[in-house]
Amino acid sequence: MRIYIAASWKHQHAVEMLTDLLETRGHTILSWIREGRPEEAFLSQKELTHFIESSEGTRVFDFCISSVTSADLIIYVGPSGCDAWAEIGAAYGSKIPIFGLLAKAEQVGLMRHMIKNWYSSISELMTAVDAMK
Repeated sequence: MRIYIAASWKHQHAVEMLTDLLETRGHTILSWIREGRPEEAFLSQKELTHFIESSEGTRVFDFCISSVTSADLIIYVGPSGCDAWAEIGAAYGSKIPIFGLLAKAEQVGLMRHMIKNWYSSISELMTAVDAMK
């Protein structure tokens, strides 16, 4: 399956580990971390605004939107912010199934219904992904 992982930069290491785990199971990960620049996580607000408005920022945005609207599955890692939730909205509108890893501090309200299934552990999530094959 082609899988996109929607998550905040603060979850970079979790996304990298989940990517490795899914790839060892034969899945293709449409990775915004590989497509983007890991140093984005450390940019000041001014530098981030410059990146977002740059042609590079537009290229990464286009990759992310294309990925979330064409993947076979989206995995949301929570809690994440507005960009990840915008991706969830785009995927939901494109009728892509979305699985979520529930986090204690998840702030989302009514829009949590866009997530098809919530899982409280990686092992539960992986069992569900394996069942989709």
